[in-house]
Amino acid sequence: MRLTPGMANIVGLLKEPIGLRYHGGAVLYACTAYVLGFVGLINDSIVINLLGTVLLAHGMIIAAYMIHECGHNSVFRHSRHNAVLGRFMSWLCGAAYGTYEDIRYKHFRHHVDNDDVVWFDYDRLFHRNPYFTKVIQALEWIYIPAQDLLMHFIMVFTSFIIPQRRDQRLRNVTVILIRGSAFLALAIFFPKAALLYAVAYLIMIQVLRFMDMLQHDYPYNLTLFDYDDPPHKGDCAWEQEHTFSVPLSLRFEKLNWLTLNFGYHNAHHFNMGVPWYRLPALHHELTDGDPQLVIPLSAQLKLFRRNRAIRVFCEQALDYPQGAAYLKAARAGEGLIGGNAASFLTSF
Repeated sequence: MRLTPGMANIVGLLKEPIGLRYHGGAVLYACTAYVLGFVGLINDSIVINLLGTVLLAHGMIIAAYMIHECGHNSVFRHSRHNAVLGRFMSWLCGAAYGTYEDIRYKHFRHHVDNDDVVWFDYDRLFHRNPYFTKVIQALEWIYIPAQDLLMHFIMVFTSFIIPQRRDQRLRNVTVILIRGSAFLALAIFFPKAALLYAVAYLIMIQVLRFMDMLQHDYPYNLTLFDYDDPPHKGDCAWEQEHTFSVPLSLRFEKLNWLTLNFGYHNAHHFNMGVPWYRLPALHHELTDGDPQLVIPLSAQLKLFRRNRAIRVFCEQALDYPQGAAYLKAARAGEGLIGGNAASFLTSF
């Protein structure tokens, strides 16, 4: 295939020429799904409304995972080009209130420190406010991702809630006004579409947190702005032992494209510079295709359903199994393991 000069220039910017097919296809799909999804929301047909909602949700999901790819500089050779694409994708999936750089910094700390590095101590909040906790748990019981919505609320008002982000208030207010005005206009002229957009957003949150739910067994530490020498920094063997793969399917590998192969998490942590389309091959290289080394989808769904409310705040969570014991329990769909609110989109 002969490339036009403009296309050849783009290929020259990519980390790998083949990335035009995979990264380019993902970006094109995210943008197309976003636009066509919105068109479907304003249609008179209920069936098309529902299809549009699902398509819009999946477009935002792919946009979110492309932010993850950009954060790891796996799309373009230069970080500034990855940042441009990452910022654009953040507008599509509603993560633009904070900065792309903050998202990337927190996520890199997660990889480098081998830790869940955060600022927000939601366990403390839930411990001190039991009635509020019960409300959150009740909403989670009816499959509304209330704990993650709390995190996204903080993300929207990040510069007003997080003291270290006060210098971002002008940008934060600008994004709130732009996105808030757009949603208000949608609600006034197309109220049904506004409601369905909210549903699509909830679907996105559910999918993202479902994929994150079982990928690590270690708790969070409040060291995002107060750096402390992490005990497992650079310990690759420990990292692999406490990281778990949650593919949607091993038999039908292309189904994992629905989440840009994010379920191959051991492979991603083994080499965080590997782009999403090469993760299955790296996974097979590391595991020789052994299904005993992954958590099957049936167990993931069982743990999500059983623990969706109790995992919001549970003192027994301190007794989680770890390492091989965690993998064994997760594969059996047993115990209180799994978590909410762990997302690369929330930079705190």
